[in-house]
Amino acid sequence: MTVSPRSAMVLAAGLATRMRPLTNTTAKPLLLLGGRTLLDHALDHLVDAGVQTVAVNAHWQADAVAAHLVQRPAPPRTVLLREEHLLETGGGVKAALAVLGADPFFVVNGDAFWLNGPISALTRLAAAFDETVDGVLLVHRTSHVHADVGYGDFALDKWGVPRRRKEREVVPYIYAGVQLIHPRLLAGMPEGAFSMNKAWDNALAAGRLRAVVHDGMWFHLSTPPDLAEAEQILEARITGDARWPWR
Repeated sequence: MTVSPRSAMVLAAGLATRMRPLTNTTAKPLLLLGGRTLLDHALDHLVDAGVQTVAVNAHWQADAVAAHLVQRPAPPRTVLLREEHLLETGGGVKAALAVLGADPFFVVNGDAFWLNGPISALTRLAAAFDETVDGVLLVHRTSHVHADVGYGDFALDKWGVPRRRKEREVVPYIYAGVQLIHPRLLAGMPEGAFSMNKAWDNALAAGRLRAVVHDGMWFHLSTPPDLAEAEQILEARITGDARWPWR
């Protein structure tokens, strides 16, 4: 059963300390890549997927994030949620449930940047979602990432069921910062700050988490050199410069 999410959340409240000095006075989702902010790229993807309402949390430079959303033409309808104290990924999403509703919704990291393959990544997540799962994660092959991503995050079986990396193990997939979840994923989670990893672990233990491998381009944007290299790769993709391979 394919779902058709009409709501989503963009996580834009992080401090982005590794992206300094670029984020000394700017929220990371407002950094430019390819002539548009990372936040706008995320919102564009969500609009293309049919999303109508997007909750955006903010903490660092929240006024700037708010101003940017105000000047952006609709769709989607955006609702800014200011976090006086950081709630982390899971707590931020749980605090937005009143906006997101009772049906499955997308969650996109504010620094997630990807180009679709033959079929939209969000469409593929929706196609993989059914009543047997509480969440579907978009993952990317670590061998296809132009940045240091450590030892990876997950291994997958042939049915797309993920498992965590074991100690001292290298696994082939990294979480790509995009997921489709049902509100029940957060049932029983505490109020206040907590990581989405805790909810994922509960779903993994219950056999209710799946993953889809991204088949387009994806960029790990953690540091200023990551952002600069992504800009060069995008330009090379347009100009056909063979010195910059992409996957």
